[in-house]
Amino acid sequence: MKYGSFIILLFISLYAKSNIRLPDVINNNMVLQQQSEVKLWGWGEPNEKVAVTTSWDNKTYAPVTVSGNAEWELKIKTPAAGGPYKITLAANNKILLSNVMIGEVWVCSGQSNMEMCGNWGLQDIKQELPVANHADIRFFKIAKATASFPQKNCTGNWDICDSNTLKEFSAVAYFFGKHLQQKMNVPIGLIEAAWGGTSAEVWTPDSIIQRDTFLQQASAKIAANGQCPNLPGYAYNAMIAPITNFSVAGTIWYQGENNTINAYAYKHLFTSMIDAWRRRWNNNMPFYFVQIAPFSYALKNTGALLREAQSETSNYTNVGMVVINDLVSDVHNVHPSDKHNVGLRLANWALGDHYNISGTVYKSPVLKDFHINQNKIIITIDNAPNGLKLKGKKATGLFVAGADSIFYPAEVVIKKNILEVWSKKVSKPIAARYCFSDTATGNIFSEEELPLAPFRTDKWPVKAE
Repeated sequence: MKYGSFIILLFISLYAKSNIRLPDVINNNMVLQQQSEVKLWGWGEPNEKVAVTTSWDNKTYAPVTVSGNAEWELKIKTPAAGGPYKITLAANNKILLSNVMIGEVWVCSGQSNMEMCGNWGLQDIKQELPVANHADIRFFKIAKATASFPQKNCTGNWDICDSNTLKEFSAVAYFFGKHLQQKMNVPIGLIEAAWGGTSAEVWTPDSIIQRDTFLQQASAKIAANGQCPNLPGYAYNAMIAPITNFSVAGTIWYQGENNTINAYAYKHLFTSMIDAWRRRWNNNMPFYFVQIAPFSYALKNTGALLREAQSETSNYTNVGMVVINDLVSDVHNVHPSDKHNVGLRLANWALGDHYNISGTVYKSPVLKDFHINQNKIIITIDNAPNGLKLKGKKATGLFVAGADSIFYPAEVVIKKNILEVWSKKVSKPIAARYCFSDTATGNIFSEEELPLAPFRTDKWPVKAE
């Protein structure tokens, strides 16, 4: 090559503009949150102009300039649910996003019970596969990854729900999204960020834990297991932080089994995590979670204490808890096979609580208050507008104790939403417990067929042992 030609090529290469690029979550087949101001963002050559045109209104937004950090961002307004639409991004290069839907977008996160999919052999999903072609349900599954600081991109693709893509996507998330789509008749976007065996610490920004001595000490109890990260923030940085610019309606969460080792800290940890996510999304979004199922843990009381922490968290702002102690057939399997009803109950929380669709039954009955009347404990239950019922002749998992703290199986009479509880072995009862153990499943339900949440009326110390 001649020297002059080399100089010309070098000059061109120095001043040529690079193409704008998008994060994986902004792509063909995606669902954008309806009737919102949503962000589009990416990277490009500093000082390059990026313009966006949306096909639903044929509007071209004023160009934005790529920053000196090679980043750009702009906001567009989305219409009511519908599609498919196109979005054109024009700079040095042109990007055409096609088959874009406008609807409701939900993050679906947690550990293995959220991650479980058809490839795990779930019968619920096998039955769905022949009829799983839902063009209005879209999946974005985030590949497992870790990072020591927040990332700006994650690996994934937007896929249309069909018999092939469903096999690899969260069963709980699918049934949640399917029920929403059927009831609301709008496109549903589901973003899966789940990793079996993870504790809540790895989904919480490290900065939250490092400035809290209590959480630091509790986090130190989470041991490495070779199957997933155990360091605070490592999954959050790689799998949550990259999507916090993407507008969503809310989050569903199924996790807790791997925090039984430090259940005493879970309420503080979990609410701190929820707050951190909401701050990053700048959205007080609803957060609906699944109370862990009965399971025989190596240390007694660990499951009961974690469920109690979850019950206490359920009173947090804009949070809802799904109770599933009735959906377990084997307390020696930490992965209950019924994912259909779990997803359905989560969806009903969203429909009734977030979308305010009347007639939706979604709240499990929970302890409200109690008092002692001679040899009985009178317990008032909330969220049972039509009363409670007992499935069977005797209540299972129900106990009372006197001043000696020894619990005996209890008798019960149900009067609408009132439980009258007693035992012939306890003349002066002080406390009552219902399904406050690792494996109790219980048999008290609301008339709407939702299980009574585990509870105890005492505050006596309980240790994992």
